[in-house]
Amino acid sequence: MKAKGFVHKYGDNVDTDVIIPARYLNSSDPAELAKKCMEDIDKDFVNRVKKGDIMVAGKNFGCGSSREHAPIAIKTAGISCVIAENFARIFYRNAINIGLPIIECEEASKEIEAGDEVEIDFDTGMIYDRTKNTEYKGQAFPEFMQKIINSEGLINYINNQ
Repeated sequence: MKAKGFVHKYGDNVDTDVIIPARYLNSSDPAELAKKCMEDIDKDFVNRVKKGDIMVAGKNFGCGSSREHAPIAIKTAGISCVIAENFARIFYRNAINIGLPIIECEEASKEIEAGDEVEIDFDTGMIYDRTKNTEYKGQAFPEFMQKIINSEGLINYINNQ
């Protein structure tokens, strides 16, 4: 499985309250959540993001509350993968549960820039910055996690078994 898109770049400690502000949690509709994704740190994100784009961030991405709304908003907005130096553990688990691919790679998170075209091979964990002609080795998912992501989330995976 692969992803390819243009990069939206953020820094360290992007918390779930920034990804989807609490004032919008009265909706569980993924499309409504996606319309407000990243609003508090990047007002224009929802107007710029295209299906398949990649989000790149620094350390501790998804920290804060344990809401599943955050990875749902990101995925439904069109992001095909989030690359970060590391993820808050609850965000990591929630992302896998809803089928949002995420990859930890310190070097890629520091060197890839906003607007770069990036391709990711989920089977190998390889990240290719096509703009800069560089490559990075991210952490590939174990096979069982790839099956969950390919099924668009844990519930679909279980239902298909």
